[in-house]
Amino acid sequence: MEDEVAAAADPGVLVTTEALAAELAGGAPSVLLDVRWSLAGPDRADYDAGHLPGAIFVDLDAELTDPPGRGGRHPLPAPTVLADLIERAGIDDDTPVVVYGRSDASVAARAWWLLRWAGLADVRVLDGGFDAWHAAGRPIDDVPHEGAGGGAARVRPPGMPTVDTDEVAALARTGEAVLVDVRAAERYRGEVEPIDPVPGHIPGAVSLPLGEIHRPDGRLLPPAELAEAFDRVGATSAVVIAASCGSGVNACALVLAGAVLGRSVALYPGSYSGWCAAGRPVAR
Repeated sequence: MEDEVAAAADPGVLVTTEALAAELAGGAPSVLLDVRWSLAGPDRADYDAGHLPGAIFVDLDAELTDPPGRGGRHPLPAPTVLADLIERAGIDDDTPVVVYGRSDASVAARAWWLLRWAGLADVRVLDGGFDAWHAAGRPIDDVPHEGAGGGAARVRPPGMPTVDTDEVAALARTGEAVLVDVRAAERYRGEVEPIDPVPGHIPGAVSLPLGEIHRPDGRLLPPAELAEAFDRVGATSAVVIAASCGSGVNACALVLAGAVLGRSVALYPGSYSGWCAAGRPVAR
């Protein structure tokens, strides 16, 4: 198993604090995007208090999503919205980009996924996020940066696979596909629902909470352990895999984990909130 996983793994989607620090010290021209966010909203105050040197703050609600509606709570942004971010950040087609959140990959992976969806190839996630950088004693900057401007990379979706609501409904009717729900287990079971109008889950979905693909410090599990977690819920390399969460943000971490393993995972952008907004039946 470990030899097979090592052969398929793609570590190029992640970067460690050590590797990033060495790149920056060597003058590597990476654009750093700080996408810290919580259910309370964007963490601009945390960015202002301290961030990676030269990092640009990205507002998830304003720059990585469209307004809530029938597409769910965090629909994919219009290509023009992404183009504005790319221009502001100074990203060209060949510019290396590193994105980071607070610790786990949940929010950073949304930015990674969107930029890959837009057609950019050199986009990585800082494994462990800001907390890992800070814990390692790396330099912190408190000067805000708005971006170099002039970014000319073209937005050319879809560079990443997605599934819509009708396709998700069909997944439950085939044994050749699996829909993975990464919300907390109690939300999947319908015991609690703090955000969406109806508790439960999409019929046929299986549960793999985000905590089960991350280490306690927020880094993704090693590839062999990730593969075990995927296999445990039937998300093997032999089936079509799709990812869902509450609003299409946290599910991107499963897509990222799949990329580490070399397994293609399609995103359901609307996720559970989009499913509910479409009036589809739920399971408990």
